[in-house]
Amino acid sequence: MRLPEVCDLTAPRPSSTTLRSLLSAALSVSLGVARELGGAGPALGWYRERVRPRLLAEPGLLSASLLAPSRHTLARLLAFAPRAPAAARAAWEEALAASLALDVATALELDVPITLAAPRTLVDERAGLAFDVPAGDLILTPAGPVVAGARLTGRAAAAELVGPIRLALVDTNPISGLEAHPDKLGNALDLGGKSVDEWRRAVVDALRLIDEHLPALSGELSLMLRHVVPVGYDEERHLSASYLEAVGVVYLTLHPQRMTMVEALIHEFQHNKLNVLLGLDPVLENGETPLYASPVRPDPRPLRGVLLAVHAFQPIALLYEQLRDRAGEGRGELDRRLTQIARTCREGCDVLLPNARPTRVGRALFDEIAELDRRLARHL
Repeated sequence: MRLPEVCDLTAPRPSSTTLRSLLSAALSVSLGVARELGGAGPALGWYRERVRPRLLAEPGLLSASLLAPSRHTLARLLAFAPRAPAAARAAWEEALAASLALDVATALELDVPITLAAPRTLVDERAGLAFDVPAGDLILTPAGPVVAGARLTGRAAAAELVGPIRLALVDTNPISGLEAHPDKLGNALDLGGKSVDEWRRAVVDALRLIDEHLPALSGELSLMLRHVVPVGYDEERHLSASYLEAVGVVYLTLHPQRMTMVEALIHEFQHNKLNVLLGLDPVLENGETPLYASPVRPDPRPLRGVLLAVHAFQPIALLYEQLRDRAGEGRGELDRRLTQIARTCREGCDVLLPNARPTRVGRALFDEIAELDRRLARHL
């Protein structure tokens, strides 16, 4: 698969198509997983025989299904973790097969019901509902999911934010408990004692500021971001996360300061963008070893981790440039924060740029980062 030149993946140009092209390539990987799902064994014979043919006959439905976070995450897990324990892979395969079967049942009106052993929570992304499935076989019918003769009642799986972006009220990511940051213990969904409306106001306010000052980045958010997963409330600090496998999903804590939420959204979305590319190309030939001091983390990081940090902070610095230039008088705090972020970017680039051995695909990305580093040097 030949990838496009990623010359504006850090700070997108107006009308950029870079992320759209990468997302299309990533979707192709997940489509391959769905086509092979079920194999030749008996475990998912029902999917292989009754669901997969319907999906392959409706490529638009299959693509739309796999772009939904709950489906795409499972497909990417299966694509990127071939050596995962057999039990974990079997669970992911069953969950993806059940989710795709639900999509076929709701979109194409099954002529014959499908009976399957479902995961305990099954999400209908199209309807925005989650079904809590009790023990026993699940029957998918044109009228909806049925267990033991009773139709299941769905609960809200997400709340609307802006456009296609939703606040997740259910998260079925099977690896959300895994955590790479030393100051966190996983990312279990948690409203932190705040209401959905409080979360909605804070995130929508942050998205609107990004749209006003970084419209090209806002366009990318509308293209790819689907779920903001709440993971608690903290007045003192903000801890956020994203996963290579969970494209279009960011995990955020709620914070009372607007700019903290703005920075966190940009930071994790930038990780999402780079994760799409990293799922297609390693970008760095020396991304995993050796370890280096990080400008933003207390623990030593591989060069790939330093890349993730620089790539996330540079557009935040560009946002503060815009805010400061439009602020007129009384912009001292904006200047201070801009200088602080520019210094963080410079420290990261001092590690990253001299040591990086980029792949062919990664070369344009590093050229862009180096150019932005030169631009931000005036704020040091």
